[in-house]
Amino acid sequence: MQSQWHHFLTTQDITDTLELAEPELARVDLAELGVVAVSGADAPRFLQAQVSNDLRELTATHSQLNSHCSPKGRMLANFRSLITANDEFLLIAPRSQIELLLQRLRMFVLRAQVQIEDRSDDYACFGILGDQAAALGEYFTTVPQQTDDLSRHDNGSHIIRVAGTLPRWLFVGQPEWAQTLWTALAGSPVGADTWHLHDIRAGIPTIYPETRDLFVPQMANMQLIDGMSFHKGCYTGQEVVARMQYLGKLKRRMYYAHTTATPPPTPGAPLFAPHSRADKAAGQVVEAQRNAAGETELLAVVEIAAAEQGTVSLEENGAPLAFQAPSYGFASAQAA
Repeated sequence: MQSQWHHFLTTQDITDTLELAEPELARVDLAELGVVAVSGADAPRFLQAQVSNDLRELTATHSQLNSHCSPKGRMLANFRSLITANDEFLLIAPRSQIELLLQRLRMFVLRAQVQIEDRSDDYACFGILGDQAAALGEYFTTVPQQTDDLSRHDNGSHIIRVAGTLPRWLFVGQPEWAQTLWTALAGSPVGADTWHLHDIRAGIPTIYPETRDLFVPQMANMQLIDGMSFHKGCYTGQEVVARMQYLGKLKRRMYYAHTTATPPPTPGAPLFAPHSRADKAAGQVVEAQRNAAGETELLAVVEIAAAEQGTVSLEENGAPLAFQAPSYGFASAQAA
């Protein structure tokens, strides 16, 4: 059954990004996002033992990126997390990852007083691109200006400032009110590819089913975008993650690349290097999108040595990709 928000979006003239010049103002259809709600008396303690970031840092004005790992320390899903005025934790992730999150988290409940629910159809999610702070200020008391900060509305809706080369906010809230806000804002209504392209440019990874259990969080630069904590205590996979941070040497990390290759490679697509020491691949694509010029921009987790040698390609014996650090760089790679 189609949710109220999904039905509303079918009435909008959502434009394929490739048909436009890259918009400076846009409303972005993010109905592909889902929401897991975790509540109950034991929810803070329970969830703190399952995710990579410190939930004690969530407040009425601050959200965070986060992940859930396997016992081997590799991310099974990553997501944005926030706490509502009713002390529910919301985990916002691709709908393709929601069932996995539900199954994995419920495995650890045992006798804890915790409820874990798929609330995807109870919330509307959409992106706001460009300098629309003045318009948002008509609906929210404050408009967050710093990355990951949020503002709540009395009706249970939220806007979250998201990193990007243009101002970006993520709306997560009441479907009926979302329609009002969507209609009031300026800019073209565009598809989710626009949002993904700006995630790539901001160096923000998304884990999809194709990339589950491939990357330790540090490989995807989660420590560089405030997506994990090394001081919070134990959680699933923490021992492996901590060992890599304090005792090991990171051999792979996530880079940005730009190529004329079309169509864009899919998440998890292998990368090749002639002198790679890996058995299967020198790296994997995290995400790739075409831009308005018809070229491809991507994030990929790659062997550091191969990336620095400039020998990594999308195809065996193909043209090498020119990798560079994401916009935030690698200078702060060690945790404080």
